[in-house]
Amino acid sequence: MDRLENIETFVRVAQTQSFAEAARQMRVAKSVVTTRVKQLEDHVGAPLFHRSTRVVRLSDVGQAFLRDCTELVGRAHDVMDQMRGARAGPTGTLRIHALTGFVLGHLAGVLRAFQSSYPDIHLELIVSDAVVDPVKAGVDCALQIFPAASTELISRPLFPVRRVFCATPEYLRANGVPQSPRDLHKHRLGLYSGYPSRDRWTFHHGGEQITLYMTAALLTNSVHLLREYALEHAGIVCLPTLVAGEPILRGDLTIVMPEHQLSSFSLSAVYAETSRNAFKLKLFIEHITAAFSRVAPWDAAMVERGLLPADPISDP
Repeated sequence: MDRLENIETFVRVAQTQSFAEAARQMRVAKSVVTTRVKQLEDHVGAPLFHRSTRVVRLSDVGQAFLRDCTELVGRAHDVMDQMRGARAGPTGTLRIHALTGFVLGHLAGVLRAFQSSYPDIHLELIVSDAVVDPVKAGVDCALQIFPAASTELISRPLFPVRRVFCATPEYLRANGVPQSPRDLHKHRLGLYSGYPSRDRWTFHHGGEQITLYMTAALLTNSVHLLREYALEHAGIVCLPTLVAGEPILRGDLTIVMPEHQLSSFSLSAVYAETSRNAFKLKLFIEHITAAFSRVAPWDAAMVERGLLPADPISDP
């Protein structure tokens, strides 16, 4: 077991490129991490890292062994989890990073149901719109709309995240209703700063595309602030339907140019191929997938009322 701990510590230092960060993630003192790596190096008979005051990088020997060690650690944890599951159910901690817009208003009930099924799995949820590499961030999985930061990560699509331009009826009465995407240039716009497409906006209508570059009066990384901005009759904003659905269904916000669709992004579970909590993570992702079908509940209600087309347009 000591040797397996040493191998796991070596993998964590290699992934984070930091003895201090590896110690933080493993909840041990930095001296413990240093000692474990030194013991493994003594056993191998060669240095695994080149160290300086600023940089920790793998030696040739460390690079040669990293993938096999990563797979060994992942497999060992998977076997232990399955053994516990066969005896009394899975246990331990699962750390998840998730988008703020997805978490607020949509995830708490799903988490409660998951913990009812697996009461001995403890969840740590980090909520942020930041793009993270789950390995370097020390989480088992990131729920995000952004592409995976590395080819060594798996990205499993869960459901489409649709977007609409919307405003209050009061704003539209006072300032006019856009009839085409180019009319948006005449309005005060609130836009989200974190989309991969950045300032480039492509609208789909009748098999044709219109691509515009738009400047925001309010550019922010908070979709909830954009929603509040719109509800203050301040302008037209672009919101994901998972945030805009309720005020649209209440009539507080109105979709503008509903016939001109924006492409949707997939909300995906991004995780390492050799996750150390693979069994628990598999259970969590299966639970999330079952909770949100191909048509998310907030979209289904708007489709039923004719506010959205039945099929989203996928991001190419």
